[in-house]
Amino acid sequence: MTRDELHNQRLLREAEAAIARRFTRRHFLQECAMGFGALALGSLLPSCHGAAAAGDGSIVFDPAHPLAPRLPMFPGKAKRVIYLHMAGAPSQLELFDYKPALQKLDGQDCPPSLLEGKRFAFIRGVPKMLGPQAAFAQHGQSGAWVSEHMPHLASIVDELCFLKAVTTDQFNHAPAQLLVQTGSPRLGRPSMGSWVTYGLGTENENLPGFVVLTSGGKFPDAGKSVWGSGFLPSVYQGVQCRSEGDPVLFIEDPAGMSRDLRKASIDAINKVNEEEYKEYQDPEILSRISQYEMAFKMQISVPETMNINDEPAYIHELYGTQPGKACFANNVLLARKLVEKGVRFVQLFDWGWDSHGTEASLAIDIGFINKCRQVDRCITALILDLKQRGLLEDTLVVWGGEFGRTPMMENREGKANPFKGRDHHTDAFTIWMAGAGVKKGYSYGETDEIGYSAISGKTTPYDVQATILNRLGFDHEKFTYVFEGRPFRLTDVYGKVIEDILA
Repeated sequence: MTRDELHNQRLLREAEAAIARRFTRRHFLQECAMGFGALALGSLLPSCHGAAAAGDGSIVFDPAHPLAPRLPMFPGKAKRVIYLHMAGAPSQLELFDYKPALQKLDGQDCPPSLLEGKRFAFIRGVPKMLGPQAAFAQHGQSGAWVSEHMPHLASIVDELCFLKAVTTDQFNHAPAQLLVQTGSPRLGRPSMGSWVTYGLGTENENLPGFVVLTSGGKFPDAGKSVWGSGFLPSVYQGVQCRSEGDPVLFIEDPAGMSRDLRKASIDAINKVNEEEYKEYQDPEILSRISQYEMAFKMQISVPETMNINDEPAYIHELYGTQPGKACFANNVLLARKLVEKGVRFVQLFDWGWDSHGTEASLAIDIGFINKCRQVDRCITALILDLKQRGLLEDTLVVWGGEFGRTPMMENREGKANPFKGRDHHTDAFTIWMAGAGVKKGYSYGETDEIGYSAISGKTTPYDVQATILNRLGFDHEKFTYVFEGRPFRLTDVYGKVIEDILA
């Protein structure tokens, strides 16, 4: 008997044993006590799974086909999103928020009015003010100010919409990242990509609806929770792919296992899952079946989609890619390929933007400049490439971090840092968007003369989330999921669509 035949026999015996266990007296006695209680409790509580009636704007969730394409609440301008999150928080004062008045204060003691009643992550005592560490110029017909650190991006400012007065109430990385991506600074909420995939499904049944790509050598401070599915079915969590080595871990068949044998294994597992569902009626079991089937399909579709070697030379030149290496530029090109193939939400996290000044790599005039060089060319290429392919008009591109940086220099625990750096800042930072019906060449919001506080057009992460959902065709106040008897939404009980930036 061959190895494959022996393996098939073992799988069959395991499946038969699992089914037999359901019909034993011991199984009945173990389950029935809790089962009767669950029946009684279920009659008293609202459903904990899925949405309420479809008429209230919620989603009719089909657990057997969780990724089937669905229509939004109203015709949206965007069909898909590429979100570029610069983990660590880039300094708006060295990129897009030009403050010549701050230069005049460089090296002076920080005024008490900027410190009283404020909390900072590391600043203690009286720090020195720090002028902009970059030269600025106006670009395009819009006259947008962009620093010398982003020369490529400066050439396409008329495609961008800047939000100059974004604020947050979280000054530590992990909670701030969670707030931006999940609508809550605490663990347990679904990520934005999960909400979008739950609402729209995917346009390609052979690929996940939500793909995550990371670079910079580390995960975001909040870990994988920033692309988790929270209380939504797990099929909606982000699938992390890689630009180096196998695109997804364990995507190759184990040694000695053929593709037919892998399919037989999945079929046997799913038969057990089907029996589980018949007994418990838990929609998560159907989602699990769907995930096994998706994983099998991904073995063919993902390696092909994640291969950038077949891109023409001019595309590699445009993006500055390095085939075979793990880098942000490769991930940006992959993002274009993924949305082109029908993926709804592509999330890129690039680590290394935390410019405290504690070492050269975290210095605002050294490491920060290197990070800008790594992203400037490829994100510019992404906008141009999407536009030339006719994809920018229905693809929303978002760029930003989790908070901003202070106008004063960081003095960690009251002592000057060895390099120039800025502390975390909650009162003002910049996010930009492009495509999908947001205004081109437009800046919304303004900060004071030194970039410390928002003085007009103040927005929050909830407003940004509400606007992204609006572009996709969802009313953020009605797009809900019932969990533990309460309808939850991405924006919690906050947020408003930023109508002024919509074309």
